[in-house]
Amino acid sequence: MKRIKTYNFLNIVMAFAMTIFFSCNRSLEDVKKLGVSENEPIGVAENINLKYTDSGRVTANLKSPKMLDYSNRSFSYMEFPETVDLDLFDEKNQKSNIKADYGIYYQSTGLIDLRGHVVISTASNDTLFAEQLYYDDEREWLFTNKPVTFRQGQSIINGKGFDSDSKFKKALVLEIDGILPVED
Repeated sequence: MKRIKTYNFLNIVMAFAMTIFFSCNRSLEDVKKLGVSENEPIGVAENINLKYTDSGRVTANLKSPKMLDYSNRSFSYMEFPETVDLDLFDEKNQKSNIKADYGIYYQSTGLIDLRGHVVISTASNDTLFAEQLYYDDEREWLFTNKPVTFRQGQSIINGKGFDSDSKFKKALVLEIDGILPVED
């Protein structure tokens, strides 16, 4: 009886091994993908506090509770699902700040999409409020077609879009209304 059980066991093991051997027709790339689902991030970072420097001087400080790295996708990106807080420092070490509830950075295009209570405060006390705002990293350009409020000095301008360089030197609020001081 023991010999029959051993024989059956060996047959089952042999059948299993042969099935695995002959069914392995996947390419090496398919096998590599089995380790990480294409829908899952390749990396997760929590409580990040990244400092960017140029010649020893801090130029930016990015803080976020969570960052998801999707560089394993053909169109790679980094997602910040739980707020973004970015301090930017100019040549005179003056600080501007960008805050948003959510952010996503597309690495191949250099486009940043900020959403939910987006607030940009500059060192010169200009402030932009928006529900969604895009930043083109290569051109250093901000834009949106969503409603915005732009406060510059005593002026409060509401509009249905915004287009500007990153320093607000060429700021344009689209379809405006608001409070503008007028000299007599």
